[in-house]
Amino acid sequence: MGDTVNPATATDILPSYLRGEWWTPAPGGDATVIRDASTGEEITRVSSEGLDLAGALEYARTAGQASLGKLTFHQRALLLKQFALALTERKDELYALSARTGATKADSWVDIDGGIGVLFAYSGKGRRELPNAQVYVDGPVESLSKDGSFLGRHVYTRLPGVAVQINAFNFPVWGPLEKFAPAVLAGVPSLIKPATPTGYVTEAMVRILVDSGLLPEGSLQLVSGSVPTLFEELRLGDVVGFTGSASTAASLRERTPSGVRFTAETDSINASVLGPDAVHGTPEFDAYVRQLVVEMTSKAGQKCTAIRRAVVPTAQADAVIDAVRARIEEKVIVGDPRDEGVTMGPLVSREQREEVLRQVRVLADGGGRVVIGSTETTEAGDAFVAPVMLRFDDAHAEAVHTVEAFGPVSSLLTYDTVSEASDIVARGGGSLVTSVATHDAAFAAQIMAGVAAWNGRVLFLDRDDARSSTGHGSPMPGLVHGGPGRAGGGEELGGIRAVLHHMQRTAVQGSPEMLTAITGVWHAGSAAREDGVHPFRKPLAQLRIGDRIASASREVTLDDIETFAHFTGDTFYAHMDEEAAAANPFFPGRVAHGYLLVSWAAGLFVDPDPGPVLANYGLEDLRFVTPVSPGDSIRVELTAKQITPRETDEYGEVRWDAVIRNQDDATVATYDVLTLVAKE
Repeated sequence: MGDTVNPATATDILPSYLRGEWWTPAPGGDATVIRDASTGEEITRVSSEGLDLAGALEYARTAGQASLGKLTFHQRALLLKQFALALTERKDELYALSARTGATKADSWVDIDGGIGVLFAYSGKGRRELPNAQVYVDGPVESLSKDGSFLGRHVYTRLPGVAVQINAFNFPVWGPLEKFAPAVLAGVPSLIKPATPTGYVTEAMVRILVDSGLLPEGSLQLVSGSVPTLFEELRLGDVVGFTGSASTAASLRERTPSGVRFTAETDSINASVLGPDAVHGTPEFDAYVRQLVVEMTSKAGQKCTAIRRAVVPTAQADAVIDAVRARIEEKVIVGDPRDEGVTMGPLVSREQREEVLRQVRVLADGGGRVVIGSTETTEAGDAFVAPVMLRFDDAHAEAVHTVEAFGPVSSLLTYDTVSEASDIVARGGGSLVTSVATHDAAFAAQIMAGVAAWNGRVLFLDRDDARSSTGHGSPMPGLVHGGPGRAGGGEELGGIRAVLHHMQRTAVQGSPEMLTAITGVWHAGSAAREDGVHPFRKPLAQLRIGDRIASASREVTLDDIETFAHFTGDTFYAHMDEEAAAANPFFPGRVAHGYLLVSWAAGLFVDPDPGPVLANYGLEDLRFVTPVSPGDSIRVELTAKQITPRETDEYGEVRWDAVIRNQDDATVATYDVLTLVAKE
């Protein structure tokens, strides 16, 4: 493990990490000075003058692709967990640097522990939801011939290029890691371009990962500084993930070469709606006010998910303003986040302070009245801004739906009907998130129908979930982060969806044998082996896809059906009443229970003695196809369909293809049996 590095003392120029080495420009060039957000003290300088960007991209496409390509999804997922543990061990270093950006400890927790949490989450999801392989199969088999000899299927394979991420200044740890995690899982190397004002925190995070010795060669690179020629160097197979302003995203999208994927998550004029039932004194009203103040002050309002428009019933407007003012006075202390008791730090820089105050004045000129805080500039030389709320009497005023003051600023608008509330939300032109505080299920359903198409995420807040809610402004790894229109039109996170963004979906057509070889999943019609050894006697080291047991037959009698019915209590008429069953369009008369047949099938294929099979942990995709009448016989074929060894355990999962047939060889039922099997 490397020594703690303070960029203020380690070097005058913040280094980049390229082609497996730390790199800094030659002395004497121009560099951007980065200052402590609270004190104005110089921290470091940033320049990328002389940087070989083309060489870095090619290194990722060659060395990075080769090193990650050797690994399976599960091996990459395990790496993510190891990365998370390495960062956790040294996260105090990141907290100390984060405070210099103006972040309080609570702000830093969202950024640093939140980013580490994304690594843990994708590690778990990768091992639970992806195969221990390099190809991901998407959707069911499509039969393209009457005899089953020609099939189609969709598969995902990794893109052959580099995942370039361009990040915003507000989350220098979470921002890179929420893009890095799914890229690693997909097997695509990353090049990180952090925002200059807080890039020194990202540099420290990357340094910890480099020092850990865990990074596969070429899997991660860092550019500290500008990348003016980036888009000229990109090509088919590369992907760009951008977080930042909507205007910058539009400009970069125009520069993106044809064939290069471009995903944007941009600032948006997010809304929070107070339901008409949530009057003063209700739990929903109180939860709404708490959440609104949190979103105004967390990260000093410098969040792309912050609440910019508080949409409340006309009758509740004054009560909301009074409650927000009282809570700010009670809970919010603005100052240096390193000082005891401070709950809101400064903006990231003096320049950002001036920009926020300028935008507040634009909002005021556009019809807003400042009802909390002021637009007066504080003492020159600092970056502090107190929380500000404006009130718009005209909910249709253009400025409130188009102008964002990227700081502790929110505007209040009023509505009288659910359609008016939905229209106000929609006027933002597409948002990352809208939250709704209501305990009225009918209102919730109505407004969801009105606002869903304009949002990437909608959160409902009421007395039942207020304590457990993760909050309006917190994207979760398993849920989509992104939104339509102004919000960028892209998606990040969303569980395995984000992994697939770094992969190509391809339709594959061929024989069952070919599809089995390509996907690692046995397909009906492909070769099956019965070698005299029961598959349940084979550990994973010996078991092969296509290993099969074909059982003997067993006759089903009326006594069997009645015994099962009375033993289980399932006396449904189709099993007990001949006349009623015959009147049913699906049955010829009394029939056997489907679960009786599945139970018997287990008895027909099982090898009962202790051995490699440790447990049966479920059935999936069970379908009953042909009824079984008294006097019919059933038999079962069980074929090893997919084998998934676990990287960290002495066992793995085996998925078995089960088909129950009758005496006429007609299919009675199909399903997958899931078992845990020892490796040796």
